[in-house]
Amino acid sequence: MQNVFLVIHIVVTLLLIFIVLVQEGKDPGMRGIQGASSEMGDSFFKNNGGTTKEAMYIKITTTLAILFLVTTMTLVVLSA
Repeated sequence: MQNVFLVIHIVVTLLLIFIVLVQEGKDPGMRGIQGASSEMGDSFFKNNGGTTKEAMYIKITTTLAILFLVTTMTLVVLSA
């Protein structure tokens, strides 16, 4: 049983790392030099106020973080 949760834990960990790296930062980067804000952009998602893509990433990140916590606690209980 512990091996099953260990595999799930590793998969959740890798997915969590991937989804965090995929997210766009709030820093404007090089556009900040010219005075452009991070809200300025021509992508569809930014024109919609970030409700589609950013909200999806937030929900996935939250879900994976909760799963990470649950699998961590389960592994601790099973190892004791």
